[in-house]
Formats: sequence, structure tokens, C-alpha cells
Amino acid sequence: MTKLRLANMSLLILFPIAWVAPLMKAGLLPVFFQSEISVLSGIRSLWHTDIFLALVVVFFALIAPIAKVLALEGLLSNRLPARIKPLLFQLGRLAMADVFLIAIYITVAKGIGVGRLEMGWGLYLFTFCVLASLGLSLLAGKRHVPA
Repeated sequence: MTKLRLANMSLLILFPIAWVAPLMKAGLLPVFFQSEISVLSGIRSLWHTDIFLALVVVFFALIAPIAKVLALEGLLSNRLPARIKPLLFQLGRLAMADVFLIAIYITVAKGIGVGRLEMGWGLYLFTFCVLASLGLSLLAGKRHVPA
């Protein structure tokens, strides 16, 4: 297995860890208990209030990144034709949209000034996974992969 394929397949382990890791800790006031918010807990919370938005987040945060990793593996292992390369880049953009969405929520929450919001290590891990996936697809795109 090449290093590129190994790095790509490691994302199948890292993405699920990022989904359960704390993205942020939120609390009403600094003296009160802060609750940790992860991708999965956010989806669970959204499911009770806005099913459509929950489904959008499921697609951007869960389905698009894993579909991209699996498609890249198929391309690198010569199981998929080279014509799917443009699709990989588009899948990466969809996954990156979720990171931007989270960043917007954090900016808005901090701008309101009510309560306290701290970044969690899961936000950095999720961002790393998305950026690593983008980088791997760019590297694979530069390599000649036979169809």
C-alpha cells in the first residue's frame, strides 16, 4: 500500500473520532458548567428542532467526507476510472463547507457576548481531516493514475 493510500485510509479512522470529539464547549456564564458540543451531539440536537438542517449537516459532515475518502481509495487502487478526479475535488468542497459553517456559528456566538465559548480539540481534528483529504486528492490529481 502506498503512503498516499495509507494516509487516505487513516482518515476512515480519524473522521469518526473527530465526529465524537468536542468541537467546542459552550456555557451561559463563565461560572456555570459548560457543555461539550460534538458533530454527533449537534446533529442529535438539530434532529429534535430542525430535521432538514440536521440532514444537511449529516451530508456535509459525515457522508461527503467518507464518500471522498472511499472514492479516492477506489481511484488510487485502480478500481475507479480517472474521470472521477473532478468529483473528488467537489466532494472536498462539500466537506469543507461544514468547517466554515461551524466557524460562522462560533463567530456569531462570540459576537453576541452572552455566555462563553471555547474551541475543543475536535474542531482542530475535524479541520485537519478535511484539509488532509483535500491535500491528498490534490496529490492524487497530480499523479498519473491509470484508468
